[in-house]
Amino acid sequence: MRHLSLTLIIAVALSGSAFADTIKASVNGMVCAFCATGIEKTFKGQPEVKTVSVDLQKKLVTIETKEGKTIDDAKLKRLITNAGYSVVKIDRGK
Repeated sequence: MRHLSLTLIIAVALSGSAFADTIKASVNGMVCAFCATGIEKTFKGQPEVKTVSVDLQKKLVTIETKEGKTIDDAKLKRLITNAGYSVVKIDRGK
């Protein structure tokens, strides 16, 4: 019984610290490589961000956060808006 309890405690602790968000934001206004580079630089400068990629054809910004970190919708929208674009939709996954 003690072994089962210890295993459960470890599993819960690891699951809480090992999660990372994948955030996909549909963005209007991005039309060129310069746009993509600007968005990438904006998000790479954020302490929560592990990776960022921009798909110009789909007008999609995909952000993977560091383990145990996230970016709330308000901050995400503010960063994109301040870069000169508008957010259409935000989808989150684990």
